[in-house]
Amino acid sequence: MEQAALLIVPLLAGYALDLWLGDPETWPHPVKVFGNLIAWGEKRLNKGSFKFIKGAILTVILVGAVLIFFYCIRALFAAADAAHSWLEIACNTILIWYGLANKTLIQEGKAVFHQLNKNGLTAGRNQLSRIVGRETKNLTENQIRIAVLETMSENLSDGVVAPLFYYMLGGVPAMMAYKMINTLDSMIGYSSTRYEQFGKFAARLDDLANLIPARLTALLMVLVTFSGRGMQHIFRFGNKHKSPNAGYPEAALAGILDCRFGGPNVYYGMLVQKPFIGENEREIEPHEIEYVSRINHLVCLAMVLICCLWFVLKYS
Repeated sequence: MEQAALLIVPLLAGYALDLWLGDPETWPHPVKVFGNLIAWGEKRLNKGSFKFIKGAILTVILVGAVLIFFYCIRALFAAADAAHSWLEIACNTILIWYGLANKTLIQEGKAVFHQLNKNGLTAGRNQLSRIVGRETKNLTENQIRIAVLETMSENLSDGVVAPLFYYMLGGVPAMMAYKMINTLDSMIGYSSTRYEQFGKFAARLDDLANLIPARLTALLMVLVTFSGRGMQHIFRFGNKHKSPNAGYPEAALAGILDCRFGGPNVYYGMLVQKPFIGENEREIEPHEIEYVSRINHLVCLAMVLICCLWFVLKYS
């Protein structure tokens, strides 16, 4: 049980810190370090021939380095006197807090709705551009709200469930390695001229890493809302998305809200025809952001409790 406590206590403390503070933009963060490393490597390697191989090498080196670095830290704590376990708990608490993005995701979603409702269409479009890759300058009010809900459902997997899933499997080292994979995908995993070849390996690795978490996220979403329609939508629309993973939480939320996501959108000047997820082409109401926020909170809490139960059973 002592080993379980070393994993559960920082998990609960890190979860509490995320609920309290989120991710303050001006504070140091491991993902900022990850981003700087990726940008440094991309600038030097993404040119000339063999871009795919260069991108794959960069991805493997960075993910492997993060995994080894945090395993070494864990090994140092394991070799230290038991009296220093409080230091390990404190360190892991901070890293788990950094690994979670639940409150920030909800804040960003609410901020778009707030700007749209209070300051109008232009303000809503500008706020939305902070969190989505699509062009926002021509979006209607309903398209803005749909984009927010799509992003909140997809990133509930990437920013909450997946990090906790890998913490459950391999502790902080696995959680941080996942964060590096996800950061690589968000920076170079695009089908653009610049990144098509260089970022392809990172994008496929991210797809693989999120294979289980995305489906687990969708399942938890329908369980915490007791939504039979959400479950039906997972099976009907989950595999319709271009991404092998993003469609599942989006389908769950579309079913829960009885609305329709997807459709054509402009990315980097190109019109992309995305399939529709859901059938009810209705207007999203401003107040619905509160319900979706509660879903995100409930899913995060459920995943934290699942992790705690896993550790108790594993080390009892």
